[in-house]
Amino acid sequence: MTTSHTSDDNVNGTTPAQAADEAVRAELSRLRDSIDNIDAAVVHMLAERFKCTQQVGHLKAQHHLPPADPSRESRQIARLRELAESAKLDPAFAEKLLNFIIAEVIRHHESIADNSLIGGDAPRA
Repeated sequence: MTTSHTSDDNVNGTTPAQAADEAVRAELSRLRDSIDNIDAAVVHMLAERFKCTQQVGHLKAQHHLPPADPSRESRQIARLRELAESAKLDPAFAEKLLNFIIAEVIRHHESIADNSLIGGDAPRA
């Protein structure tokens, strides 16, 4: 007499390890989809921010104001550090990110100011 043993370890031809691997891959995919959506939102928010800062740059150029505003930048950094802390984000990272953005904004403002001196409207690359 031959006895056939079916194991719970091989239901539907899938071992528990394979099922776990599939579950991990599915969760990884779900998380990566969320990350991709967040990245897209961040890019769109940065684009909106830069549209506003371009307008600030034109206003500053029209009124012969300096491209940089160290007092405002310091206040913004302090504000962002507080926001980061309340959001459980490393404040040092948030500050580095804002400093990078500020440097780019100042570069744009300088370009706008230079172009306004020579009569152009568009920032130079």
